Amino acid sequence: MLESNFVDYVKIYARSGKGGRGSTHFRREKYIPFGGPDGGDGGNVILRGDRNHWTLLHLKYERHILAGHGEGGSGKLSRGKDGEDKIIPVPVGTVVFDGDTGAFISDIQYDGQEVVLLKGGRGGKGNNYFKSATNQAPKYAQPGEPYEERRIIIQLKLLADVGLVGFPNAGKSTLLATVSAAKPKIADYPFTTLEPSLGIVNVRDSHSFVMADIPGIIEGASEGKGLGLRFLRHIERNSLLLFVIPVDTIDISREYDVLLNELSRYNPELLGKRRLLAVSKSDLADEELEMEMKKHLPPDVPFVFISAVTHKGIIALKDLLWKELNNPAYHDADSIIRKPMDIKPEEVEDCFEYPLSGEDINEELEF
Repeated sequence: MLESNFVDYVKIYARSGKGGRGSTHFRREKYIPFGGPDGGDGGNVILRGDRNHWTLLHLKYERHILAGHGEGGSGKLSRGKDGEDKIIPVPVGTVVFDGDTGAFISDIQYDGQEVVLLKGGRGGKGNNYFKSATNQAPKYAQPGEPYEERRIIIQLKLLADVGLVGFPNAGKSTLLATVSAAKPKIADYPFTTLEPSLGIVNVRDSHSFVMADIPGIIEGASEGKGLGLRFLRHIERNSLLLFVIPVDTIDISREYDVLLNELSRYNPELLGKRRLLAVSKSDLADEELEMEMKKHLPPDVPFVFISAVTHKGIIALKDLLWKELNNPAYHDADSIIRKPMDIKPEEVEDCFEYPLSGEDINEELEF
């Protein structure tokens, strides 16, 4: 089986550069003052949003990110060369956490945004800096500041307005393909969607919004069944969740409650999002059956009967989604996105080949 190119979770070791040592050189030319120059500053590790990236695939096999060290000062007041910054390009929507504690570090929300993850050490002052009227030729200089190092976890959480939630084969991918130009895999067997898909949905008067489809959830997903809850991170930014349940489901209300329960087990704050219900495959039911089914649908949740085959209810659904997206409502997505991760001690040891240490690992690693 071919490995998917969609990578939304990586763990890496990052280290900035240490500062170069200040020089204690002496000038011995006539009318030239004694003293050596400063060392160069160490390079920073910088995260940068890049719209040309849509997954973290380019970081999957780059487990160690190392910035350059600053060089020491040299003769004739030649300041040491600064260490080279290490820039990590990531997709917009990337969130970074501490690999040891799970604490939130940063969130990349737009193209070109830069965040300094680790700052390089400053270069040491040369003996020229310490000259005074009573000590015109000091024989000491500062060492450079040490580097910073950290284990970090980088996650991609897609930017979308509407997130599709449902069981496998509920018709989510078919709906996305119907209302947008997206081409997700569609087949008549479960778990055809193995990675999230995005589509731009056009509404009346040239308006549009972004819809995200994630792999189907099954009962017990929070315990690891099926594909688990891994992909739910991609609906954390959504202000609106669209539940998709087929019309031939024995008990639509029960299936809706099961989905809500799995969302709650993943993160209870997801239940604070606004919710709509699309009853899919409604071409299989006549008007009389629909009228009877409406009596048993979940209360207090707006619903639309739709069919991707006949396009029944598609325009009404898009209008309803647009209306709900523009209704003033407070939604603190940041508290969900930036919620600290639960890191287990054994996971830290398993994820990285090299432990953190105070030694320079440039000589230990081969790239």
